[in-house]
Amino acid sequence: MQTHHFSNRGHSKILHIPSLALVLLICLVSPTSSCTEQEKASLLQFLAGLSQDGGLAASWQHATDCCQWAGITCRQDTTITDVLLASKGLEGHVSESLGNLTGLQHLNLSHNSLSGGLPLELVSSSSILVLDISYNQFNGTLPELSASTPAQPLKVLNISSNFFTGQFTSTKWKGMENLVALNASNNRFTGQVPTHFCNTSPDISVLDLSFNRFSGSLPQGLGDCSKMIELRAGYNDLSGTIPDELFNATSNLSTLDLGGNNLSGKVPDSIGQLKKLQELHLNNNNMSGELPSAVSNCINLIIIDLKSNNFSGELANVNFSNLHNLKTLDLLYNNFTGKVPESIYSCSNMTALRLSGNKLHGQLSPRIGDLKYLTFLSLGKNSFKNITNALHILQSCRNLTTLLIGQNFIGEHMPELEKVEGFEKLQVLDIGGCPLFGKMPLWISNLANLEVLVLSNNKLTGSIPAWIKALKHLFYLDVRNNTLTGEIPTILMDMPTLMSENKEAHLDPRLFELPVYKSPSLQYRIPIAFPKVLDLSNNKFTGEIPLEIGQLKAVLSLNFSFNYLTGRIPQSICNLTNLLVLDLSSNNLTGAIPGALNSLNFLSGFNISNNDLEGPIPSGGQLNTFPNSSFDGNPKLCGSISLTNVILQYTRPPENNEIRNLLSQLDLVCSLEVLLFCCCWCDSFSQSR
Repeated sequence: MQTHHFSNRGHSKILHIPSLALVLLICLVSPTSSCTEQEKASLLQFLAGLSQDGGLAASWQHATDCCQWAGITCRQDTTITDVLLASKGLEGHVSESLGNLTGLQHLNLSHNSLSGGLPLELVSSSSILVLDISYNQFNGTLPELSASTPAQPLKVLNISSNFFTGQFTSTKWKGMENLVALNASNNRFTGQVPTHFCNTSPDISVLDLSFNRFSGSLPQGLGDCSKMIELRAGYNDLSGTIPDELFNATSNLSTLDLGGNNLSGKVPDSIGQLKKLQELHLNNNNMSGELPSAVSNCINLIIIDLKSNNFSGELANVNFSNLHNLKTLDLLYNNFTGKVPESIYSCSNMTALRLSGNKLHGQLSPRIGDLKYLTFLSLGKNSFKNITNALHILQSCRNLTTLLIGQNFIGEHMPELEKVEGFEKLQVLDIGGCPLFGKMPLWISNLANLEVLVLSNNKLTGSIPAWIKALKHLFYLDVRNNTLTGEIPTILMDMPTLMSENKEAHLDPRLFELPVYKSPSLQYRIPIAFPKVLDLSNNKFTGEIPLEIGQLKAVLSLNFSFNYLTGRIPQSICNLTNLLVLDLSSNNLTGAIPGALNSLNFLSGFNISNNDLEGPIPSGGQLNTFPNSSFDGNPKLCGSISLTNVILQYTRPPENNEIRNLLSQLDLVCSLEVLLFCCCWCDSFSQSR
């Protein structure tokens, strides 16, 4: 089976197109004599149109045989058949002269920085079979073909990831009778999805229109594409319902991706006719209703992605035991009710199961242990009960790396187990927002591979236990919004992955089976993409910030706000040069602000408000970029940063009443500093006069 690489925004994929085998297995035989002068001239004309040639000029010497030039392939009769110049650093416009290569079959200019329009001569070529200009900066509309244009041999056209605009009119595809695969994804095409693809190109098997600006409803005519294998129109502005006709005729369909649109209505019962369907993506739409039992007939399904819709009813309508090949089931953010159907546990090849954000209830079934390959399980934000039983059952899922079960088990107690068997591979654990009573449990110390731990928004009491040091790979700790007490333990300052800037996650950095969402618009696809975070905010911690805080040189976000911390801001905190967020607000901190905080050049979030700090605000650095609200609630603080900027706008020394007006507008001002500044300003002004 021959493969051809197609891509859409951010995700590469390989399309398997059996019918293209003869197209892509182009003979690569070394020539026995030189190419023609006409073909050489066409190549040199193309080269002359480039503003950056990526070193081609050094290879393409006029006096040499162009069949020996980089990226050029000829057949035995010296006719050029392939021009393969992907990822060569090319910039500039593409000359229509390439259309003069009468034997050219395969033209690949992908992954460069080419711009301008797509020459008509390439689209209307009488020889090109495969044309790939993806991942460039081409723009404008596609060329219009005349009504008299004969059928072209073009079989594969990849124009994805450019800046093409305009609509898909019938004249743009005149003559494309032999087209088998079209990837127009990640452009700026508008208008409706054309109905004529199936008539113009009856052999079309791959159609990717995703990540554009198509609008209107899905045309019923797409159901006439009897040879369609892959249909992608996700992330446009499509609306309306999915027509039954789409499923009636496209019985060969293996991939249907309509996610990221405004589609409404139910999943048609006719979906059951897609016996070869492997991927179903209807995520991020406005679809509703119950899932039809006919989904059970799609026995080859590998991926079902229905997240972020309004689907409802019980999942028991679908007999999942028929879906033996199912690996990913993502139903995040819907309105499904009832219990998790037992038939799901018959999907023995399941690797990722996400049921979060629904209205499911009951207890976990012991049968979940049958999912031996399960690595990703997300059950958060439902109404599941009995966390002790849940953890006991989940121990048998030995391959789990991600377990997200927060916002369930409302008002229960954190299991006080000393040890749990299993979870040897667990990297991410979220039991936040339940709210659970009790203490940070000892059994977590056995999770030797844990990297991300979220226990926030519970009712946990007691101190941070000494066993936390056993988690050698932990780099994300979120225990905010609990009732934890005691001092901030110095053992937290010895966390290896927060101390070393070069220490990355120790395990295989493969993608999560499904993205982990921190918010609807923020997702993480690999564990090490999580920022390095220490969040102890909204608790009852007392004492001083440990001086050893300066050891955490890799931390990006440090939040100790809303506690009862005392003492000074330690000078060592200025060593944390990677900090993006520092929040020490709403404590009882005293003393001056360390001037070296100004050197934390990456700070984008900073708050030390509502403490008892004193003295001037350091000026002339990063702290100048934050609003007064970052310093409010410290009556002994002062600073002339904002006042200086205002006074410098005067073309004469300000009068006393003007100074009083300025003082009344600024909260953070030292009167003595202002007077000294004004005196110096007046002296300077007088001397300049």
